[in-house]
Amino acid sequence: MIEDRRLNVLRAIVEDYVATQEPVGSKALVERHRLGVSSATIRNDMAALEDEGYLTAPHTSAGRIPTDKGYRMFVDRLAEVKALSVAERRAIETFLSGAIDVDDIVMRSVKILAQLTNQVAIVQYPSLTRSTVRHVELVALEGSRVLIVVITSSGRVEQRIVELAQTPSEGLLGDLKSRIVRATLGERLPEASLRLAELIDTFASDDRPVVTSIVTTLANTFSNERSDERVAVGGTANLARFGADFDTAIRPVLEAMEEQVVLLHLLGEATVGPHVRIGRETGRDDLSGTAVVSSMYGPDGESFAQLGTMGPTRMDYPATMAAVGAVARYVGRILADG
Repeated sequence: MIEDRRLNVLRAIVEDYVATQEPVGSKALVERHRLGVSSATIRNDMAALEDEGYLTAPHTSAGRIPTDKGYRMFVDRLAEVKALSVAERRAIETFLSGAIDVDDIVMRSVKILAQLTNQVAIVQYPSLTRSTVRHVELVALEGSRVLIVVITSSGRVEQRIVELAQTPSEGLLGDLKSRIVRATLGERLPEASLRLAELIDTFASDDRPVVTSIVTTLANTFSNERSDERVAVGGTANLARFGADFDTAIRPVLEAMEEQVVLLHLLGEATVGPHVRIGRETGRDDLSGTAVVSSMYGPDGESFAQLGTMGPTRMDYPATMAAVGAVARYVGRILADG
């Protein structure tokens, strides 16, 4: 019972500190929360929590604030993910469903996530290497040029124009497209690229120069991994929530935002559902005042990429986790619907 009571005290202190940004004292806890014990008992519990490393006193006042260890306990054992309101869910669905392509989905996801959480939002572009081939089209253009169009399961559209040494016949293009579709449809892009190489020798020698040029360009498109390293960032203005101490709080975040590799590292490994890293758990000492909430996204639980938010450790974790999880689910649903 003592442990449960102290956990309730810790929960109350985290919630009050996030709301007020001021150290929390025993008197405030008695007034704001129904803990069922005296102020003296709460002071004893606060002292015990401080001894165990869950709280700290920023100065000589009686107030306490959570440590990273305290936030971690709150997230792991005490936080209940807040359900988004009907209006919030409708706003996410309406805003994202209006996207016209993958780039638009990413930019809309960044914007709505930053608005919902009042934090910096980070969205990784869908990974081509994790996608499968949904559609391939070959379109004859003027002269000896051919347009190659690839649509992946992540909804990404890649287009390439090939300059050929000779003008291909309509029959050859139709035959080549049919064989490409049979070989690659539904395959992951790396495997599809390998299967393309086997097609060249199945054509007559006179047709192979055209086939080789088109197949080589298509294979290069399949193996293009640049999108895996691209991220979109939004909500920079929300950095003001970090407080007035620019050099130690905001400047490292701004520097991290300039490095896409750093942002990808901060998002972490793919996990189902929101994943929270607090303070030095981010792997960067200069971001010790920062927390990152991230989640994988993709259709049917498949991981295409990551999205998440970065904010102060005194963030509203339940609300942030709910927003990150909801946006990830909606993005995955939109990608699944094509």
